[in-house]
Amino acid sequence: MSRKSGSRSSSKRSKKSGGGSNVFDMFTQRQVAEFKEGFQLMDRDKDGVIGKTDLRGTFDEIGRIATDQELDEMLADAPAPINFTMLLNMFAERQTGESDDDDVVAKAFLAFADEGGNIDCDTFRHALMTWGDKFSSQEADDALDQMDIDDAGKIDVQSVIQMLTAGGGDDAAAEEA
Repeated sequence: MSRKSGSRSSSKRSKKSGGGSNVFDMFTQRQVAEFKEGFQLMDRDKDGVIGKTDLRGTFDEIGRIATDQELDEMLADAPAPINFTMLLNMFAERQTGESDDDDVVAKAFLAFADEGGNIDCDTFRHALMTWGDKFSSQEADDALDQMDIDDAGKIDVQSVIQMLTAGGGDDAAAEEA
């Protein structure tokens, strides 16, 4: 009878580091892989750190002009240079409630808005199907069906934020009165 020598060691490997507070333990392997993919897309100069030129390039790619002040504010959110582990820590902090969820949603949509407060429908559809949890063509169409799109193919960013956030309706009601 032959015994497989590797069977015991593989079960030991699966029990490694029990109960540590590693940031990687806060996410599924799939989530970590998606964050890594996003990090690699944003790290334009491939130096392992997301800097101002990396952010500018990312914004340019999605068709949004970001001011130096906006880029500096984004980088100031991190207590240290943004390497992959720091990015994961930032996501983990937001996931545990250290940032207001509505604020995060609003900032995410505002990143796509032009100076007039509108999002180009085609650019947004492309982003939904390209980055993060990639939408299928049908899922992107379903999401866009929930938004008011004007004749020029633009979406009013504030109406989307109001639709998706808890407190957004108060501002809209005040404006209509």
